[in-house]
Amino acid sequence: MNIEKTSKELEKYISEESKIYINEIMSKHTSFKVGGIADIFINAKTEQDIKNILEYANKNNIPMTIVGNGSNLLVRDGGIRGIVLKVGIESFKIEKDSDSYMVIVGAGVKNGYVAQKLLIEEIEGFEFAAGIPGSIGGAIRMNAGAHGGEMKDIVVETKCLDMDGNIRILSNEEQKFEYRNSIFNKERFIILNTKLKLKKGIYKEIKSKMDEYTSWRNEHQPLDYPSAGSTFKRGIDFITAKLIDECGLKGYRIGDAEVSTKHAGFVINKGNAKAKDILKLTRYISEKVYEKFGKKLELEVQVIGEDLEN
Repeated sequence: MNIEKTSKELEKYISEESKIYINEIMSKHTSFKVGGIADIFINAKTEQDIKNILEYANKNNIPMTIVGNGSNLLVRDGGIRGIVLKVGIESFKIEKDSDSYMVIVGAGVKNGYVAQKLLIEEIEGFEFAAGIPGSIGGAIRMNAGAHGGEMKDIVVETKCLDMDGNIRILSNEEQKFEYRNSIFNKERFIILNTKLKLKKGIYKEIKSKMDEYTSWRNEHQPLDYPSAGSTFKRGIDFITAKLIDECGLKGYRIGDAEVSTKHAGFVINKGNAKAKDILKLTRYISEKVYEKFGKKLELEVQVIGEDLEN
């Protein structure tokens, strides 16, 4: 693929709202602040632009990687070939429906923004997600959750695009929500927006919950350093962070990748970590936990891209 030629051609297929970048450093687009170069990176702001980009990629046999806000993503040091499409749709609409509210949110809207908008409107039910980093699209994909709530509890349906360019509307059941998982991790769909069912609340009570959850995060999580949140999924019959801690791994480092001393479930970037350091550390953690407890850990962080050639 000729990167310059392809990017120039793609400009004809998108609106002025969307932006194309060539040889884009992916560390700028992930909360871990690591990752190699993407050949072409497009921040697509409209549904039509996404359709056009997909059609172009399919027609020209160009591989395409879909990303959101990069908060649960680790991009390898060799970067990503082809097109990286960031879904940046930021639509937001509230509809009254008898005794509830239907909130239609674009996949690119950040969770924190949604929480603040709903607070102003005195609509409750989204408080659990207020402090979850990233965008709605990523939250749907991973069935993000906290403080006893999950996206599956409030999602009615999700509008998406299949890789042939067909619009699909998937019901809650069709999205096959599981713990930190959904159909979007198993089949290739591009999430465009989602409809949430929420209800009227009281401003003071909503804000109180959000403040409580924010305080908890500040107290328990290493927010001062780049990370991708919880590195591993919770075990069926064990608390992952507890096992890592009991292996004496808090503070253990490979390069600038470190097991947080504040929360053993977080691998953090202490400054200049490479993706390879983070991956080596996660493998080391997994090995030590299995040696001591016989438990297999599963990454919650999504890993994409190529290894850097030596």
